[in-house]
Amino acid sequence: MRIALFGGSFDPPHIAHEKIVIKALESLEIDKLFIVPTYLNPFKQNFHLEPEKRYALLKKIFKDYEKVKVLDFEILQKRKVSTYETIQYLKNNYKLSKIYLIIGSDNFKNLNTWNNYDKLKNEVEFIVAKRVGFLNENFDNIKTLDIDIDISSTNLRENINLDYIPKKIKDDIKSLLKKGN
Repeated sequence: MRIALFGGSFDPPHIAHEKIVIKALESLEIDKLFIVPTYLNPFKQNFHLEPEKRYALLKKIFKDYEKVKVLDFEILQKRKVSTYETIQYLKNNYKLSKIYLIIGSDNFKNLNTWNNYDKLKNEVEFIVAKRVGFLNENFDNIKTLDIDIDISSTNLRENINLDYIPKKIKDDIKSLLKKGN
């Protein structure tokens, strides 16, 4: 089985996340794309939306995508989980012949600081989602996905703009904003 893994905080999920998935499905020869929301990003100290809410929002966005599975593995651990650990989980539960790991261009420059990076780079092929508004260095010999949306979850939390929220979850996000969650 050939898979792609797209992990992240998704705090909140936005239209660039959806576009990354669409582009990956169009350009990668894969059987399944796993979206894996973190319980808590290993490089962060807290989250804004509860992990279970982010998981539910992602399930709603991607429910009609046949090749997409939103995986709650990291959330169920109730702790920070490294990408390497998630890869091992997938390898133990699926017969995998190819693993693509989709990361944002903002994460690429710090990839060597990831837990078990030396092992990880031997097990996956990195796919970099290039984003407007970020330094996109020359990614020699690395596949890229061009995402022409200048948004990040951090920016979206600081200045909420519902234009960047996928239609399928707009009402959910409005409701969460009213509740202060």
